[in-house]
Amino acid sequence: MNFKSITFFVVFLSCLLVSKAEKVEVVVEGATPNAQTDEDFICVTLDWWPTNKCDYDQCPWGQAGLFNSDLKNKILEKAVKAFHPLRIRVGGSLQDQNCQPFQKQDKGFLFGFSIGCLDMKRWDELNEFFNQTRAKVTFGLNALIGRKESKTEKTLWVGDWYSHNARDLMSYTISKGYKIDSYELGNELCGVGVSARIEAKQYAKDMATLKNLVKEMYPNPKTQPKILGPG
Repeated sequence: MNFKSITFFVVFLSCLLVSKAEKVEVVVEGATPNAQTDEDFICVTLDWWPTNKCDYDQCPWGQAGLFNSDLKNKILEKAVKAFHPLRIRVGGSLQDQNCQPFQKQDKGFLFGFSIGCLDMKRWDELNEFFNQTRAKVTFGLNALIGRKESKTEKTLWVGDWYSHNARDLMSYTISKGYKIDSYELGNELCGVGVSARIEAKQYAKDMATLKNLVKEMYPNPKTQPKILGPG
């Protein structure tokens, strides 16, 4: 009997037992916690999607993407402040194919969009907003840069992660005094639900590379950003 059959049988048997019982009493013991979350558990994502990202004949993103959000909007600013401490994750589906503005493509690119770029001017504007709202920042790094798509296995990307781009970003970020709470390597690249993936052994190797890079660029353990993954 396979796992699904066993699960169905157990659920079916439970339903029979419950149906025959005259009274069912459930007691929940709420005095002892099983786990705790950090105070900055609340998190939102500032995604890369452009205005022409549409699904099912709907284009819901509008001006909410990372490139075109109105960072001077007082309502947005007050909303982020109201949730303090709030973590903002700069990332999402297109983070693994970021320079140049994203353009819709018929084929050959992840999620139907070309590569796109976060320039220094916009990075400055974003960090001014983060500083103003006191948000904690998690930045999603491009984990596919330097790799090539496998010729034998669909959606699999092979080769080592090219870390020089991340180094340049960190160098500029440090020079400007911008605070980054954590760096995330790639967006959901360890499963099968998106258009690209990396084998676990390779991903572990790249995480070690990122960890060493962060230690080098941020030598003070007290201010050293965390590394996150897999997304």
